[in-house]
Amino acid sequence: MAELIRIYEENPNPKEIKKVVDVLRKGGLIIYPTDTVYGLGCDITNSKALERIAWIKGVKLEKANFSFICADLSNLSDYARQLDTPTFKILKRALPGPYTFILPGNNNLPKDFRKKKTVGIRVPDNNIARTLVTQLGNPIVSTSIRDEDEVIEYTTDPELIHEKWDKLVDIVIDGGYGDNAPSTVIDLSGDVPEIVREGKGDVSVIS
Repeated sequence: MAELIRIYEENPNPKEIKKVVDVLRKGGLIIYPTDTVYGLGCDITNSKALERIAWIKGVKLEKANFSFICADLSNLSDYARQLDTPTFKILKRALPGPYTFILPGNNNLPKDFRKKKTVGIRVPDNNIARTLVTQLGNPIVSTSIRDEDEVIEYTTDPELIHEKWDKLVDIVIDGGYGDNAPSTVIDLSGDVPEIVREGKGDVSVIS
């Protein structure tokens, strides 16, 4: 049974944050707020937790396109190849914000992602998500929680999310109502930026 924990974005309670981070370190799964939709996440270094998320999403782990949630741009060199100046300027302009950037991966990727040529990086403009990553000490691997309802693509009410995901995850963070528009996905791994999905983030950020 998942625990529902209320955390306030303006001032996340360190005790509650520690409780969530301890669960992540033990291989637990969490649902947490971002600056877009609620995300399903786990510790990037925990293979068993990654397998659980892949199983829930019905995908093979090596084929899954999960995002890496980072606290700021300093994590990028851990997982992305050396970026040129124009690319870095786009990232600096857009982040933190409602974007997922696809970047060329490097050889430091955790073993479960070694075969991937690219990585999706997120630095959400949400204090809860970024505080969790900072306290954990490494990124959270994340994927959006979609709704089966074709009209409502994303559930925004944390209590409804808790009801639905109660038996699949360990903690649901109630950080207030979520958004129902996903992040804008921009591929920066090629010669020119390519918009993969238009979401909440303004695409003019690349111009």
